[in-house]
Amino acid sequence: MIRDITLGQYYPGNSWIHKLDPRIKIIATLLYIVALFVVREFTGFIVAFVALEAVIIISGVPRKFIWKGLKPVILIIAFTLIINIFMIKGEVLWQLGFLQITREGLRTAAFMGIRLVLLIIGSSLLTLTTRPIGLTDGIEALLSPFRKIGLPAHELAMMMTIALRFIPTLLEETDKIIKAQQARGADFESGNIIRRAKALVPILVPLFISAFRIAQDLAMAMEARCYGGNVKRTRMNEIKMGSRDLAASLLFAAFLAMIILQRVLL
Repeated sequence: MIRDITLGQYYPGNSWIHKLDPRIKIIATLLYIVALFVVREFTGFIVAFVALEAVIIISGVPRKFIWKGLKPVILIIAFTLIINIFMIKGEVLWQLGFLQITREGLRTAAFMGIRLVLLIIGSSLLTLTTRPIGLTDGIEALLSPFRKIGLPAHELAMMMTIALRFIPTLLEETDKIIKAQQARGADFESGNIIRRAKALVPILVPLFISAFRIAQDLAMAMEARCYGGNVKRTRMNEIKMGSRDLAASLLFAAFLAMIILQRVLL
């Protein structure tokens, strides 16, 4: 389960999506998330799914690699579905005591489930197709206009990127700690919820120690290289927008127009 989390991981490739300007991909991802919350009919989700499937095909990222990222959040999605099915009032289709399933509840549950799945897959594609250094440059470039009001754009971009980058590293450390504890006879699966929660203590303590150690090693490495995030810092490869970025922007604008039209007309 730990290794199924794909957030923060980068899938190497040379596709059209991989070569896009990171600023375009960041803005497109944010607007895609907003578009999912604008949709209020299932036809809008069909448009969003077709657009997402086209991006997946072009990117060359294996579908198995993308879909396995949903495994860690299946329980959250299932809990959301159950809450919506039994808590929404409306036309009763089935009832057992105080429990009842309504037509509106089923519709809301399906609506929320589809939205969560599309949101998770769409946001994970950003990190899967963008190198960490490109993500840093893109975030910094988007935040740079706010430097005039004293916002440390580079420092914020670096912190956000490091946080995403070290998610897979911490997950790998967690997996190692769990296997080490299981080799010593620890049991994390049997017992009630309270017992399982207590069994996590031998994992959390070494995990926090390992996280602080990794952070300290990173800080020392950056200081040893005289790292400084100031405005005079140069880059080996400057990000520039080209014809493919313009084409991607036009295609995404068409997608947003379709989402807005279905919202207005339906």
